[in-house]
Amino acid sequence: MGGGQPGARAHVRCRGGTARCHHAEQRSGAEPVVSTGRIGVAVFADDLQTIRSLAERDNARIEHWSELPRGGHVAAMEVPGDVADLRVFFA
Repeated sequence: MGGGQPGARAHVRCRGGTARCHHAEQRSGAEPVVSTGRIGVAVFADDLQTIRSLAERDNARIEHWSELPRGGHVAAMEVPGDVADLRVFFA
């Protein structure tokens, strides 16, 4: 379970609470808020594969999008030296 990643079990225990939060938010009747801030997205090979159309629906200023061949949910710990994409976004 969790692929032996540090903190993986804690992450699994949090899923239920997160799902309940998202479920309640969807049914609140509130209008969705679209982010207008500058956004950079990095999609890592071993993490949830973000659906770009949904990201673009909720974020008006996606200025950088990259799909990386390595890393997962905790990419900073899994591939800590791989910061080139981060530098591109902030350049």
